[in-house]
Amino acid sequence: MTTLYLVRHGETVANAAQILQGQRPGQLNENGIKQAEETRDKLLDEPIDVFVSSDLKRAVDTCRIIAEPHGVTDIVTTPLLRERDWGSFTDKFIPDLENEKWPDDIESLERMKSRARNFLTWLKVTYPDQTVLAVGHGIINKAIHSVYYKKPMNEIPKMGNAEVRVFKL
Repeated sequence: MTTLYLVRHGETVANAAQILQGQRPGQLNENGIKQAEETRDKLLDEPIDVFVSSDLKRAVDTCRIIAEPHGVTDIVTTPLLRERDWGSFTDKFIPDLENEKWPDDIESLERMKSRARNFLTWLKVTYPDQTVLAVGHGIINKAIHSVYYKKPMNEIPKMGNAEVRVFKL
């Protein structure tokens, strides 16, 4: 059985400013670095075999901080863990979008859940019987939960920045 420690990246400059960053690289702010360090310290004694991250900078940076005391320098990155593609909503101020009509270029929930399924399958096949820590993003992590628990995404509680949830695959 593969054990997955699923983590959301630390807070970013855009998170704090309520900007929808989607698949932009993102930059951890001071609080985000502190959150990643706190998660690192909580997981210090956990036997983690592999560190995986979204290929977006904010997730990679979070993963590197958590992996550092484990002596890991090689982090596996995958676009399967990228945040939702918000299309033309990317870089917009979130409160301004409340009553906006959603454009057609936003990645569908079905597409996200397909990526989530592919990610979980890839983990089980590539890392059987290992413990994997994976750093993703708010909405893709929600899609992973949705697939794992076979529940609609709106029934999955939002993950906080640098929060960890554990799954047995």
